[in-house]
Amino acid sequence: MIRAAVLPAVGAPLEITGIELPEPGPGQVRIRLAAAGVCHSDLSLSNGTMRVPVPAVLGHEGAGTVVAVGEDVAHVAPGDGVVLNWAPSCGSCHPCSLGEVWLCVNALNGAANVHARAADGRELHPGLNVAAFAEETVVAANCVLPVPEGVPLTDAALLGCAVLTGWGAVHHAARVRRGETVAVFGVGGVGLATLQAARIAGASTIVAVDVSPEKEELARTAGATEYVVASETTAREIRKLTGGHGVDVAVECVGRAVTIRTAWESTRRGGRTTVVGIGGKDQQVSFNALEIFHWGRTLAGCVYGNSNPAADLPVIAGHIREGRFDLGALVTERITLDGIPDAFDAMLAGKGGRALVLF
Repeated sequence: MIRAAVLPAVGAPLEITGIELPEPGPGQVRIRLAAAGVCHSDLSLSNGTMRVPVPAVLGHEGAGTVVAVGEDVAHVAPGDGVVLNWAPSCGSCHPCSLGEVWLCVNALNGAANVHARAADGRELHPGLNVAAFAEETVVAANCVLPVPEGVPLTDAALLGCAVLTGWGAVHHAARVRRGETVAVFGVGGVGLATLQAARIAGASTIVAVDVSPEKEELARTAGATEYVVASETTAREIRKLTGGHGVDVAVECVGRAVTIRTAWESTRRGGRTTVVGIGGKDQQVSFNALEIFHWGRTLAGCVYGNSNPAADLPVIAGHIREGRFDLGALVTERITLDGIPDAFDAMLAGKGGRALVLF
């Protein structure tokens, strides 16, 4: 038996309980977790914004050590440090054939599998393929990538979602160019990674926006040159900070209709807005036809940072080793498994950056 955070049903409180985990079968890897990040997507799974089979072991951002491998697994071995990849590409569907691996239609097929059993015999699914909120997990071999050299194992957990998403939002989705101005809406784990990525991209003015005044120091440490507390005048304030024009690029990391609309209004004529935040179906964003023509702005979605983890992790690792990207700056709290429910509450209240579960 190992301990894990189980979502018994959508909308139900998490249960920190014992589960029975099988040994790895062909093409599978068993991992002892070192750390797991508490991401807003886990909260979205628990409240039904994102749908997966339940009951499930949540957690999708993690890193750990391989303890056993099944047959036909050759790229990792027991003792290796690995990062979990919750959205592995199949390599054969239409988006994959176009090189858009982040849109793989089969990426989450594993979430329907039976992952483990609860003490009372209930079958449990892996929330987003990897079930990282547990002392150990068993995943498909394509869900693990070797930890890049020089990256501490516990910090490496953040590479699995927050960092790849923030990095990719800047470098792949928005394609921020040196000297451009950027606004980042939402200073949680992904927002902090996005700010660092914008700084590395060479953005000139970087405006961080959040509902919490207390996050200003976090944002400025990550690279923000300006800080705006979200209000009805946010777009106007950002235009004032950019010579009356608006920013070249806005990255929305919240997933709320009002924030998406504000991010779009904060860009200059011809500006680009990239939406990273995952909102519910009830979050409707409206535009009229004339303003779309007049402003010439672009609004685009962004899945997992439009990243290819196998290609992007070595690049990001280089910035980490050179001291340009600080993984530790994303973490505002280090907790145990039992602290995950409180971390969910903190996210709902808009507090802190990334909470990191240490095992």
